[in-house]
Amino acid sequence: MPTSAARFVGLALIVTGLGLGCDQRGASAYEGPLAYAVAHSGKVDNLEAAVPPMCYTRTAGESNPCWVCHARGQGRNSLDDVELQETYAFSDAALDNHWANLFVDRRPFIAGIGDDDILRWVRGDNYAPLRATMQALPASYQGFRPDLDLGRGLDDDGFARDGSGWRAVRFHPFPGAFWPSNGSSSDLFVRLPDRFRRAADGRPSRDVYRLNLSLLEAAIAVEDYGTRAVDRAVEPVDERLIGFDLDGDGQLRAATQRIRQLPPRYAGGAANSRVVAQAYPEGMELLHSVRYLDPDAPTLMAARMKELRYMRKVEDPDDWGLQRAYAEEAEDKAAGKLPVYQGDPEMGLLNPWGWQLQGYIEDARGTLRVQSEEEHRFCMGCHGHVGVTIDHTFSFARKVPGRDGWRHQDLRGLHDRPQVGHTAPELVTYFARVQGGDETRTNDELLARFFPGGRLAEAELRRAAVGGDRDLAWALAPSRARALALDKAYLAVVREQSFVHGRDAVLTPATRVHARITDDGTGLGAAGKVYRDGRLHLVWEAR
Repeated sequence: MPTSAARFVGLALIVTGLGLGCDQRGASAYEGPLAYAVAHSGKVDNLEAAVPPMCYTRTAGESNPCWVCHARGQGRNSLDDVELQETYAFSDAALDNHWANLFVDRRPFIAGIGDDDILRWVRGDNYAPLRATMQALPASYQGFRPDLDLGRGLDDDGFARDGSGWRAVRFHPFPGAFWPSNGSSSDLFVRLPDRFRRAADGRPSRDVYRLNLSLLEAAIAVEDYGTRAVDRAVEPVDERLIGFDLDGDGQLRAATQRIRQLPPRYAGGAANSRVVAQAYPEGMELLHSVRYLDPDAPTLMAARMKELRYMRKVEDPDDWGLQRAYAEEAEDKAAGKLPVYQGDPEMGLLNPWGWQLQGYIEDARGTLRVQSEEEHRFCMGCHGHVGVTIDHTFSFARKVPGRDGWRHQDLRGLHDRPQVGHTAPELVTYFARVQGGDETRTNDELLARFFPGGRLAEAELRRAAVGGDRDLAWALAPSRARALALDKAYLAVVREQSFVHGRDAVLTPATRVHARITDDGTGLGAAGKVYRDGRLHLVWEAR
């Protein structure tokens, strides 16, 4: 991959070619989605930006939010980083908490913005202009060009009507910061490469594409890499297209709805691509928008995006290559080396396991722009050296099984359920172990609802579980007042363009977060509150 310096020369030429050139004021005069990245070329103050804000949580030996990420790896993810629940194993560069926005009092800013004003803001569409601008870039631009036309919408099967191949995924949100009550709504789209969307004769085939997506769904759903055992409900698919008895009933059916055994390869034009348990094929793409909250929208999802995150699997290492990458990263960390990433903002950064990550975030006017190099580093921690992930991703492994999981994100009608290996529903487990509804226990609204008198009201929380009279939308939605306040607090960060100091919506200064790590230990080990059982996979059916 070319060096960052060479890439940034390319960026400058592209910007100039668009008529957005530089005057005597220098790079700051650039305009457009690439401008900020160009202006901040080579500037990285926080070399450990991959260590996210929640890792600075003050646990007091009682609250453990760490278990959801730092877990005993499963299958192809051989990493066991449970010890990070017990110790702040940071480099010297990470001992100071660079996420200073956690400690800023946003109440004056919040008070100065009217509710009608923030509603107008969050209902503005900043994605369509980005898509149009990026599509107009010259051919020399090699980064991701957002091509999903959200304006044309999705069909009844969750496919984009624009013919781009993107498909919506409905999923169970990851615990903690990703809940809407903690500041954002989000959605997910996936796309397999073109050959996966074609029949063996090369013609486009929706049926083949649906089959291949279901094979991928089943592969990612494999819980035990050693046995490769799977029993996954899927949308109706035609086994005859692959000539393989997917459900194990001894027949090839036109509309089987279960995969109990994985075929050796994908179908149609992708017949040369292996089906690998717990792995995506090379060329797989994921598109994830992080949005403001709209308290009047049925899904709470605002039109305005805070971020647009993109991942593409550009390399497909085998099991040996994966393990070697884990070993090399561990060796570098033990030697005190700071992380170095291949890539740059134009192409995104490349993690050691073959994933290219690229992100867009708002400029001060609310227009989406390419993230700077330092802002991109923020993405690398969660999609890198973390024990709980499946092929270094989170959401798709938590897809709602079958056809109901192929539509736009919506928490209504979804119920809390246990992680694999657990008996209690996930929210109940999380709230009990964290003693709150977010990593830093600053969500006073969830504390008041589910911790009256300081004790977890488990029976009330279980109303959102399977068999209860409520759902995840009820449990995880903020009040209207809180949603608007969270939107306003985040807007303050946008206006400041201070994302390198944190991008969380913080209503009041955090008090349960370390400003500097002075003691390596979290106290959780001595308290007997370290948990090795965190899993992405959920129990979707009775066992």
